[in-house]
Amino acid sequence: MVKGLFLAADLHWALVCLIGIAVVFVGLVIIIGLVELMNLIATKAEGKMKTSDTIATQSKPVATPAISGVIENRDEIVAAVCAAVAEENGTDISAIRVVSFKKI
Repeated sequence: MVKGLFLAADLHWALVCLIGIAVVFVGLVIIIGLVELMNLIATKAEGKMKTSDTIATQSKPVATPAISGVIENRDEIVAAVCAAVAEENGTDISAIRVVSFKKI
């Protein structure tokens, strides 16, 4: 009689473990499904926003300085780039010498 009691207890714990593992995997599948659904919704919303931005951009005239290659606020941009390079190299900004600066 004692032998049968231990066998039933062992099956009980095995069943609990299997049900626990199944619940975890079902939960993960549900989470993956929700993430994919949110991705689909965000992609469609982004596509609509890009379409409306494209329509708004096409209706506005293009500024001539962007076409001609003239850099507005050139001195400020050069100063910002020099400060970033000096910070990255760990040197003083006076050690940086700009030879040329072109709009690409």
